[in-house]
Amino acid sequence: MTALSRRTLLAGTAGLAAALAAPGLHSAFAADTEVRVGFQKYGTLVLLKGRGILEKKLEPLGVTVKWAEFAAGPQMLEALNAGAIDIGQTGEAPPIFAQAASDNLAYIANEPPAPTGEAILVPKDSPIQSVKDLKGKIVGLNKGSNVHFLLVKALEQNGLAYSDITTKFLPPADARAAFEKGAIDAWAIWDPFQAAAEVAIKARTLTTAEGIVPNYQFYLGSRKFADANPKVIGQLIEAISETDDWIQKDPAAAVAELAPSTGIPAPVLAVAVARQSFGVALLSEKVIADQQLVADTFFDLGLLPKKITVADAVIRAGL
Repeated sequence: MTALSRRTLLAGTAGLAAALAAPGLHSAFAADTEVRVGFQKYGTLVLLKGRGILEKKLEPLGVTVKWAEFAAGPQMLEALNAGAIDIGQTGEAPPIFAQAASDNLAYIANEPPAPTGEAILVPKDSPIQSVKDLKGKIVGLNKGSNVHFLLVKALEQNGLAYSDITTKFLPPADARAAFEKGAIDAWAIWDPFQAAAEVAIKARTLTTAEGIVPNYQFYLGSRKFADANPKVIGQLIEAISETDDWIQKDPAAAVAELAPSTGIPAPVLAVAVARQSFGVALLSEKVIADQQLVADTFFDLGLLPKKITVADAVIRAGL
């Protein structure tokens, strides 16, 4: 593991379980209860689903798993806030908007930064050569996603205001179509859609997030669920840790397993996996501070309805 040793992680997980099981909180799940997990087309959770590791770990607790696929993080966390799922995985920005909408969000853990796993792309023959050239242009992106924050900070780093561009909010599939038709000048997107555009249509990278924003991945749950189910949360983190270790040791096997289940060509997945960072960890003070910057940035731009304190939503046991 890259972020922390398995012994440290499991010790933290034990502390997490103990904290959540403290007096005044709900007891652990009863037998034959279901945990509903949201996943996206790519990431550790889709591999977790395919390998059945979580089901095996939860079987002794009498807990079954129901999986639900989402196009992107904002849609997933809307479902979480609505009570349709219990657990999900997204990038940096979606939990910011979700916390502003509800006090039921809980940060469970995160993966290390993967700044090359998101980018602002332009068509291969585009005259746009730098982020500064985006002034007056149309940029497509999924509203409230991790690349939303990348776009804001990339513009800022290059002396442009968010108001200097026109945003067109589109989910990944629609954005890809608009990108190919020339309906948008640039596309802020993450892997594996980023890698697919690079491989299939030779999209050119204007900038990745490297040197701009971290690009964390977060495991999130409803606070009500996390408080009531420390044993389930502990087993979830352990299952993620084992999956992360497997991907790092044998990325080719991970690609081979992902390709048929996602419908994404293996060469595309190989590029995406190589850019991903693995090593699940409980949130550190640095990660919390980085997330607070995301929240403050969106609030200052008027994109967030109210100020939030990220730390209020973090399960802090084990820090």
